[in-house]
Amino acid sequence: MSVPLFTLVHMDNIQSRRTWTDAQLVEAVESCPSWRAVARALGLKNTSTGAIRRHAARLELDTSHFTGQRRWSDQRLREAVAAASCWADVLVDLGIVDNGAERVRVKGHAVRLGLDCRHLKSPLAQPAPIEIFDEPVRPEMLRYSAAALAMAWFTLRGCAVALPVEPQEYDLLVTTSEGIQRVQVKSCAARNKRGYWHVGIGRRPYVLDKTAGKLPYDPESIDLFFIVLGDGSIYVIPSAILAGRTSISADSYAPYRVGDASSLLRSGAPAVAGAPRRVSAYAREFVGSRFLVNPKVFAFDVYPGGQAV
Repeated sequence: MSVPLFTLVHMDNIQSRRTWTDAQLVEAVESCPSWRAVARALGLKNTSTGAIRRHAARLELDTSHFTGQRRWSDQRLREAVAAASCWADVLVDLGIVDNGAERVRVKGHAVRLGLDCRHLKSPLAQPAPIEIFDEPVRPEMLRYSAAALAMAWFTLRGCAVALPVEPQEYDLLVTTSEGIQRVQVKSCAARNKRGYWHVGIGRRPYVLDKTAGKLPYDPESIDLFFIVLGDGSIYVIPSAILAGRTSISADSYAPYRVGDASSLLRSGAPAVAGAPRRVSAYAREFVGSRFLVNPKVFAFDVYPGGQAV
């Protein structure tokens, strides 16, 4: 008895097994932002998106408004690229923070769409402006600049600073008079709703679940925390002081406030004489004794009257 190797299924049978019609698919595609959303609208599982795509292609449906996990659609990207003169303008138009990862992502999507990007020149290729460069400060970029601030702060105090070649629990290696210190850099751009500087000092566990709670750093893996706030305050706190914690209120650690970079967070506003507080006792000990540097000379900002922070 022979067994057939395959069975021909008539298209009408496939059509009858569907729980949705072409009209419902057209409506779902028009109103949804992604293929998964279309599947949910049709009462299907996410694994059914392949079949939905094939039927959408058969009906020649327009999906250029789909964003998926993006906040912008293909059509929005087309409009932004056409109107911009450089990639920075494109990202601003899309409402995206201009960092390396997001810029590469947008560029790659533009290439996949076959957009003409030859007119998008680097800002470095543009003629230098006559006006003084004074772009407004963007607080959300503090997290990307905190490590550079830490490197400058330690370097100005005569400490050699190195970056780890491989990912480590610490961000910087700082050579001081007491040896090499492992420094973890943290930042907080704004006060919370209650008016406190609530700084997260935990780390993500090494799992795929991005929603997992943060864990405290092992105090034997970190020597110092360098923390910079949105008002320019700089704290250098030994890890032993923060052992076991995943967040702190910076206001409770005033003795460890060792610097003020507020002039970097203002848009060209001149420093006000007498505005900063005097350097704390801990800052004098930490900067003067441990680093063999006079804090009045090498503090981040120096003001008349010998006041420095």
